[in-house]
Amino acid sequence: MEDNSLEKKYNKLIVAVSIVIPVVVAILFGVKLKDFGFNVEPLSFLPPIYATTNGITAIVLVWAVLAIKNGKQKLHERLMTFAIALSVAFLVMYVAYHMTADSTKFGDSNHDGILDAIESAKVGSLRLVYFVILITHILLSIAIIPLVLITYVRALGQRFDKHRKIARITFPIWLYVAVTGVVVFLMISPYYAH
Repeated sequence: MEDNSLEKKYNKLIVAVSIVIPVVVAILFGVKLKDFGFNVEPLSFLPPIYATTNGITAIVLVWAVLAIKNGKQKLHERLMTFAIALSVAFLVMYVAYHMTADSTKFGDSNHDGILDAIESAKVGSLRLVYFVILITHILLSIAIIPLVLITYVRALGQRFDKHRKIARITFPIWLYVAVTGVVVFLMISPYYAH
């Protein structure tokens, strides 16, 4: 019989964290510090930093998979821990930005005249693509939380057969979330207030 006591020990915590993080992020997303009398400047320098953090996460994930395929277990472990730390850093920066700045709408235009017409045509065709990417990014970023935690706990418990099985699901989803985080930033960045 396999020893899965570590996994059982963390199951309730994984469920709690997987529920609490999205709920807290959703609540904080709607909280603006200025509404509570805090006169803070928007942290407008953060979006390129957290988008870069997503990009680095994607690179680290691929590197970690290559490491384990080449038998470098310790490097794989360190890289995966780093990828989790990067994801947490992203989340903190993302929430901090949205607590200090108004949300940016895709397609907001600051142009005049003919440029407006050209911009509107481009925006109309890209809006659907943007929202499909954004919605899948958001939904999968919620789904990835328990997957990452379960995958990580199985590795900690040295249940590598079960770890590998779930990692085959976790990796592509996490990679998609990291890459689409960069894509979403690149698509929305022309509309940030300057």
